[in-house]
Amino acid sequence: MRVAAVQLNATADVARNLERADALVRAAAADGAQLVVLPEKWVALGDDDVMRAAAQPLDGEAATWACATARELGIDLLAGSFGERVAGDERTRNTSVHAGPDGEIHAIYRKIHLFDVEVDGTSYRESDLEAPGDEIVVTRTADGTKLGLSICYDLRFAELYRILAVRGARVLVVPAAFTLATTRDHWEVLLRARAIENQCFVIAANQIGEHPPTYRSGGRSMIVDPWGVVLGTVPDREGFVLADLDLAAQDGVRAKLPALANRRPSAYRWPEGNG
Repeated sequence: MRVAAVQLNATADVARNLERADALVRAAAADGAQLVVLPEKWVALGDDDVMRAAAQPLDGEAATWACATARELGIDLLAGSFGERVAGDERTRNTSVHAGPDGEIHAIYRKIHLFDVEVDGTSYRESDLEAPGDEIVVTRTADGTKLGLSICYDLRFAELYRILAVRGARVLVVPAAFTLATTRDHWEVLLRARAIENQCFVIAANQIGEHPPTYRSGGRSMIVDPWGVVLGTVPDREGFVLADLDLAAQDGVRAKLPALANRRPSAYRWPEGNG
């Protein structure tokens, strides 16, 4: 299966962001990608006012475009994430949509772990605007390959990815807007660790560059194989990376180094008070 990770520099300009996403998804599909992954917050990225203004329901412009484009191109499209407006709730959701080649939504994942941290002197408080999701989601591509869904800061929570793998995921997708500092120091290390420990392919689509007023993302979108080898990386600009996923080789890795099969769940216990 040929896959692509798209790297964007999203800003407050929703029309521009949609135009760039559309162009890059079409280019990746023209190069043979059967599954294309967009980054986190590809519809708009900026301060809370920008994000509130750009939020939309699941039948809004972003999801409608994703379904129509997936159908037209005959691909599976993981539409990164965007701010989902929920009726009756002041807080939005950071929501990822899997659109299939039939033009239908096959899965919806809402980011579980919210980014309330300080990085490189900038404070991020996603919980001021967004409510967390509470459902772990595995979906399937048109050829039946199971995908485990996640978004950005989720990458730091290994237990999420282990559950995705135990539920049968063979490919883990990570749309992100990782900060410049954490991309440089943590991004590749964490992606390769998630791939190795779960013996999965990882498709990681990151934002790149400046997002007014003060945000900066680090790029380096990449695709990693189950041995932890980076199959390709996007340079530090908008673009995409392609890779062919060899599922038979993945079966070989899991057979010869059966770390997943050698797990002992009956011996694992959460420390009291931390379940």
